[in-house]
Amino acid sequence: MSTSSLHPHGVFSAALTPLDAELAPDHARFVAHCRYLLDEGCDGIALLGTTGEANSFSAAERLALLEAAVAAGIAPQRLLPGTGVAALTETIALTRHALSVGVDTVVMLPPFYYKGVSDDGIYASYSEVVQRIGDARLKVVLYHIPQMSAQPISHALIERLRKTYPAIFTGIKDSSGDFANMTAMVERFPGFSVLVGADPLLLPLLRKGGAGCITATSNLIARDLAYVYKHFRDSDDDAALKAAQARIVKARELVSRFPQMASLKAIVAERTGHAGWQRLRPPLESLPLAQAKELLADAAAFAAATV
Repeated sequence: MSTSSLHPHGVFSAALTPLDAELAPDHARFVAHCRYLLDEGCDGIALLGTTGEANSFSAAERLALLEAAVAAGIAPQRLLPGTGVAALTETIALTRHALSVGVDTVVMLPPFYYKGVSDDGIYASYSEVVQRIGDARLKVVLYHIPQMSAQPISHALIERLRKTYPAIFTGIKDSSGDFANMTAMVERFPGFSVLVGADPLLLPLLRKGGAGCITATSNLIARDLAYVYKHFRDSDDDAALKAAQARIVKARELVSRFPQMASLKAIVAERTGHAGWQRLRPPLESLPLAQAKELLADAAAFAAATV
């Protein structure tokens, strides 16, 4: 099956959310960052996810940020907002709002506060969202990130959701880092879009039939990810493909040495010249000065080596 027949497919950035001096989302700077990412080769923007600090924002803040992106001219079809939260009614409201501004595809965490919940319970929650919204336009990308949510999305649950709502549950973002789980989903669910959350795994997953990626490091290296997506069928001996993959691996290692979101924001602050990019909403914290200095020195060396 062709990658282009899957929905969604391509390179999507798990976009950072810039904050103003009051620690509120900075709409103008966010829109500028979205445009930068699209210009760098991203197919779309996965806003309000883990990297975007979404679970530190209120529903009103999330609604306003999505509205700002659409109002600024970012095509709704290129936006994948996160709408899954712990409260059923709030998930419904966020998802319904996305549809109201022209967005048809959302990324949806399972309800994650109560632990040890059965597949039946998670199925009931997703089903209730779909039933109450009742909109045939809706497409849902499931979000499997058990290291954060402590609520894995099983293959049995995927099968059940796809059987009941085949036109709605079209894909999954797998941020577990478990490549065997990703390839097993590709094999078990033909036509299901499996998107990797770890940048270095984009190339091998595409070669197994995956659909693309939603990744954090795309905030820095979207061009390389886009190149890999376009050329994954090329030989491993292709020098440009090897170089792009090597830069992807190196960049991921660079931003994983210290807390990832703080590292990404420090590097974006350096690139843009806007110190405000370094802000994170508590409980997350910016990098200590010594770590930031070390990271930025290594980031400068990485950038110089890729010119």
